[in-house]
Parts: sequence; C-alpha cells; structure tokens
Amino acid sequence: MMQSLSGENTYYLCPMRILLAVLLFSIPAGLTAQQGLPRVAPRQVGMNAQRLSQVDTICERAIAAQATPGCVVLVAKDGKIAYEKAFGYLTYDRTEPVDSATIYDLASCTKICATTMAVMKLYEQGKLNLYKTLGDYLPWVRGSDKAPLRIRDVLLHQAGLKAFIPFFKETIDTTVEGYPLPAIYAKERDSLYSIRVAESLYIRKDWEDTMYARILQSPLGPQHRYVYSDNDFIFMAKIVEAITGMGLDDYVKKTFYDPLGMSSTGFLPRQHFPLARIAPTEQEAVFRRQLLRGDVHDPGSAMFGGVAGHAGLFSDAGDIAILEQMLLNGGWFHGKKFLKKSTIDLFTDYHSPYSRRGFGFDKPEKDNYRRKEPYPCRSASSQTFGHTGYTGTCIWVDPKYKLIFIFFVYGSPTVRA
Repeated sequence: MMQSLSGENTYYLCPMRILLAVLLFSIPAGLTAQQGLPRVAPRQVGMNAQRLSQVDTICERAIAAQATPGCVVLVAKDGKIAYEKAFGYLTYDRTEPVDSATIYDLASCTKICATTMAVMKLYEQGKLNLYKTLGDYLPWVRGSDKAPLRIRDVLLHQAGLKAFIPFFKETIDTTVEGYPLPAIYAKERDSLYSIRVAESLYIRKDWEDTMYARILQSPLGPQHRYVYSDNDFIFMAKIVEAITGMGLDDYVKKTFYDPLGMSSTGFLPRQHFPLARIAPTEQEAVFRRQLLRGDVHDPGSAMFGGVAGHAGLFSDAGDIAILEQMLLNGGWFHGKKFLKKSTIDLFTDYHSPYSRRGFGFDKPEKDNYRRKEPYPCRSASSQTFGHTGYTGTCIWVDPKYKLIFIFFVYGSPTVRA
C-alpha cells in the first residue's frame, strides 16, 4: 500500500511477486567481462523464456485490474539483458504508451543510486569516516543533539532521527483545502521566490533554512533501533556537498553517470528531457494541486528544489541496469574502475543487530527462510541488495545469481491526464 498526501490509500502492484518469478527461473552462471549490457535471449544466460513469460501475465493482470496504468520490467543476468518489456500506458486514459526509455521518478531509490554511491566513493578516498559524526562534517549541526550521531548509524537508519517531517504542512492554508500560503509561495519565479516546486509554484529560497531548522529541532528517538528515515539521507547529501564543494546532483553526474554513459539519469529532468518521455506520478489533491510530471513527487525534495539525498533522482531502467552492473562487476565497467570491490562488499553487507540493512542499501530479512512473508522473496540470497521507492520503483541485485531486477511502476488511481 502507498498513501497519498491527502491520506488516501492507493494500491500499486507489489514488485516482490515479480522478483520471485524472476529468481525462480534463474540458473546460476559465471559472470563474464562485458563492455555493456547487450540484449540476449533468456536461454543464453540459462533462463527459461516460457516461465519468464509469467512476468508478462502478472503485469497484464495488474493493468487490467487498474492496479497500475503501466510499468517497465528489466532483468539482467551475467551482464546481459535477458528480459526488458514495457507494459500499458503512462495514464489511465491510455493515450501515451509506456516505453522502455520512459524516465521514472525513482523516489527513495535515490538513496542508493545517488547518495550512497557518492558516500562509497568518498569513503574509499579516505574523505569520509563512517565512525565520525554529523557534527564533524556539518558545522551548522554543532550544538544540536544531532551533532554526535555517527555516520554509520545514520546510514543504517538507527541514529534516532525522526522518520519523516511533512515540511509542506506548515506552508499551506489548511482552511482553504490546502492551498499554498502566498507569503511562502509565488506563481512566478523571481529573486526571492526562486525554487521551483511545481508548475507555476515557486517557494522562497530562504525557506530551505527553515526546513533544516525543523530537522534539527525534531525530537531524537532512541538510538540503536531501526527507524527508516528520510532525514538520514537529507543529512548525507549535505555531507557530500560539504566534502566535495559540489551539489549531490553535480557530484554523482560527474563521478558516475556521465562516465558510465547513463544519459537519462539525473535530477530535475524537465531541464533535460521532453515531458513526453517522463512518467507522471500523481494528480496531487493537496499542496501542489496538479498532475506531477517531471517535478519530484516527494514534497520535501520538491521544497529543497528537487535535489535531495532521499528523493529526486529520475532515470530509465536501462541506465539503472548499467549502474547496478558496475557494482556486480566489482566496481568496473567499460574498462574503467569506479569503486573498489571491497567498498561495494562493505556497504552491501549486513551491519546491524537491529535490522536487515546494509550501509544505505536495503537487504533481505536475515530469517527469510522461516518467514511466512519473506522479504523481498524467499529465493533472494543473503548477498542481495537494493531498495524500493514510494512511487512504485524497485531495484534488486543478487550477486549469487549475477542477477539484476528492475521494476518501475506507478499505481495511484489518481494518475490520470
């Protein structure tokens, strides 16, 4: 289930069932060096095409039931794309078909495809120490109870930070059905109202300071208890910025996306691509009150200007397959080394007695073998790492089977043109 800003619960297709189908029909095979991700028949990487077609059935049934207007599924095995299909349409009016090159709002998959990638690079360069604290890197945090929080605990979501702060709520007039307050927003950009939040909606540039203040003022819960938090990765993006002198978006583009040839991946996609290529996310009824398309769905990220550590990244499935294959290759791609294998192994391993998490990455439950509802599925090995996103995105990598699974979908019935 996912919950819209208005509080309405909306169902979207669970990706775990598809992942189970993919894993069940995967046969282990050795990884060979590749200069890209060529497309091959499933049998060439030991997969059964007939059984794999059950993924088609699941997606088609979901569309027929209006659980989603459309989706994209990609499976790469042994460095090759064995399955990549687009299903349905971008909206329920069925006017724009989904394409394999459709760009999606990755939501919380930003945490592993942008923020954690940057953190891994800075860690192995010796510029970021996992045992240092937020206060060691962020002067503006010093003096608050957030300063002594260790980076490793922040990455594991066990530092005690509040799970989520609905920043937008104090900026809307709740007596008039949630319209943005004119003292904080304007319909046109100018020197004061310079941050785009959505179409014809710009927030005051100085309101960013208010949001950071709200994080610092938020109550700190007990440490060493798993509480999944967006605030953890808002902080991590600011640390990347403090160390590199670059925004998170510029740093990952320069360090990873451009050298890897990931041409569709980045923040603020409206600046680079036609809207026809970008999937919409929601006809938002509160706050922005419009169809969100190319503007990040997460309201906090939007108020930060569309670039944040917890959400804001957009991409198509093919690009994300490149990024994940680089990790599977031990940090190598196209003859270039991006990360050390030891760094990747460290970050994607279990590190907490309190949760299933790696550093930044989500992982299977440690006791999957005895769970009635294993996560992400029973067939996933303990080496598996990945993440899911609020908008319906899902990325999983299983090194044991040299397998990448990517599922991009939107399921809100309010996504209508």
